[in-house]
Amino acid sequence: MTAPQQRPGIILFAHGSRDPLWHKPMEAVAARLKELSPLTPVQCAYLELSTPDIAQATLELTNAGVNAITIVPLFLGVGKHAREDLPLLVAGLRAQHPQVQFSLQGAVGESPRLVHLLAEIALEGLKP
Repeated sequence: MTAPQQRPGIILFAHGSRDPLWHKPMEAVAARLKELSPLTPVQCAYLELSTPDIAQATLELTNAGVNAITIVPLFLGVGKHAREDLPLLVAGLRAQHPQVQFSLQGAVGESPRLVHLLAEIALEGLKP
């Protein structure tokens, strides 16, 4: 029997805020992802204070036929939310959606590429 074809999607996961302007950078990343990979469904999801939460974002993707979801934590540091809360949420998603393959990336702040880019941005202030 052949395995079903993988239909990937991405959830950009962030903390959340009551301030709607706070969401703009996450939405900008989602928009850029859609430009780079127009066939890859992308959803933003938030831990608290904002919607959708990760369960709703997962439902949106699975309703669109996605069966392989990569979760990208948009956290600069790895605190309790990324280290403890998110893995528990993902375990719950795996139990609720056994037909979906979930992959949890490390927090973006752990990426040497992002660290390098942030350092370059900081140095821009020194240029005359």
